[in-house]
Amino acid sequence: MFIVANFISSLAYILSVILTIYYWLIIIRALISWVNPDPFNPLVQFLVQATEPFLKFIRKLLPFLVVGGIDLSPLVAIMIIIFLKSFLVATLSELAFRLH
Repeated sequence: MFIVANFISSLAYILSVILTIYYWLIIIRALISWVNPDPFNPLVQFLVQATEPFLKFIRKLLPFLVVGGIDLSPLVAIMIIIFLKSFLVATLSELAFRLH
């Protein structure tokens, strides 16, 4: 049973790292959007390509988040990521601990 526990523990850790990276990508994209970045910059293109599918899904699901030209979808995305980290990752970690 320890093999399954170790697998779930590793999965929880990898998920935590991925969510943390995505959290920071969204924050960086939101901060960069305040200064009118060059759309041809490779870093800006990467940030948009990496975060736009999730933010577009949130905007489609909750269209009232764009208020007067201000897009609040990054804020909701960050809250979703925090929820996933505190619920899903913690649940997987606890499950792995109980399987040991």
